[in-house]
Amino acid sequence: MGLIIIKTMEIQLNGNAYPLDKECNIDDFLSKLSIDKTKVAVELNKSVVPKDKYSVTKLAHKDVVEIVTFIGGG
Repeated sequence: MGLIIIKTMEIQLNGNAYPLDKECNIDDFLSKLSIDKTKVAVELNKSVVPKDKYSVTKLAHKDVVEIVTFIGGG
């Protein structure tokens, strides 16, 4: 009987541990969370990620992600 290894990764999302079952980019991750990417800013490991880089910026094990939602007011 062979040993089965299940590899999962975990990121920190807005201060909480969040497991990911597969590698993904920020664009895919926001879609998974049902978040409209036009209404948020994403910080990855203390650097703001430009929206045009969401599709090419991959999340990795132990990354620290902060998602900030814009709220209008007056």
